[in-house]
Amino acid sequence: MSSNGDHPNHQPAFPSQDDLTAIAYHGQPSVWNKILECMDLPTIFYGALRNVLHLAVEAISMVPNAQYFLLTSIYELESHTIDTLKQTIPIPIYSIGPAIPYFKLGDNENLSNNFYMQWLDSQPKASVLYISQGSFLSVSAAQMDEIIAGVHDHGIRIFWVARDEASQIKEAGCGDNRLVVSWCDQLNVLCHPSVGGFWSHCGWNSIKEGIFAGLLFLTYPMFLDQVPNSKTVVEDWKIGWKVRRGMGDEMHLVTREEIARLVQRFMDSETDEGKEMRRRAAELKETCRQATSVGGSAETNIDAFIKDISQSHDH
Repeated sequence: MSSNGDHPNHQPAFPSQDDLTAIAYHGQPSVWNKILECMDLPTIFYGALRNVLHLAVEAISMVPNAQYFLLTSIYELESHTIDTLKQTIPIPIYSIGPAIPYFKLGDNENLSNNFYMQWLDSQPKASVLYISQGSFLSVSAAQMDEIIAGVHDHGIRIFWVARDEASQIKEAGCGDNRLVVSWCDQLNVLCHPSVGGFWSHCGWNSIKEGIFAGLLFLTYPMFLDQVPNSKTVVEDWKIGWKVRRGMGDEMHLVTREEIARLVQRFMDSETDEGKEMRRRAAELKETCRQATSVGGSAETNIDAFIKDISQSHDH
């Protein structure tokens, strides 16, 4: 990475996608202490969103001016990175993750009467693929056609959260094995015993909810941190497979045949590979549950933060 000078309007200059094949990724967890491929970087480093890089750099440069730094990460999952930050940034840092509404699980009396929870109740254990591509970006029309056709092949049970594409998905046929909704209580759905996998855009909150539920992932990252989040799931934690191919603005069409084969293989829990992935997912789930238990890292760090600001206020 080079600089175009000190002028405030100048942005950092980066190698092109053709020139940039790998970047050393230091100061990260041991599983990340290796060469990070360019295609695994957040999309602010290349492509259409590269023009917002200066905003990210500006925001990061202001961190030392803050009084406290709160992270919604789970300490046990990123302890090396968080400890490195504590050694680098001269302000108190607290990891309060997972910062998801786990305390509301099963508490909502109306949830049991919800139509989509009733639908899940009628499905076999670990048989449903939950699909959510987020609410900000959509795949191309051609790719959406392939995804819809691919997941409808072979009769896999599908719970699909979709907004703009809902009518298109429903036109392909729902039936008893498929449900399409515009919104749901995602964490409660993911934790339902009939859900066996998560097709995700890899937003960080979705990743945390998925590992809290102990699920495997099919990843289809679109932009920003979704790209390295996908890498973490697939390559580092080894609890999923990547659907999308390409980098940044490059969209390589994944055919319906490829998607159908991948989904069928993904939902087959009897393979040795699937069993090993589920074992690792169960370990991550246990890590999350320990973090949110009494005396876990989330409670400990939140209490420490409250104590810190209370003492500062008293002074």
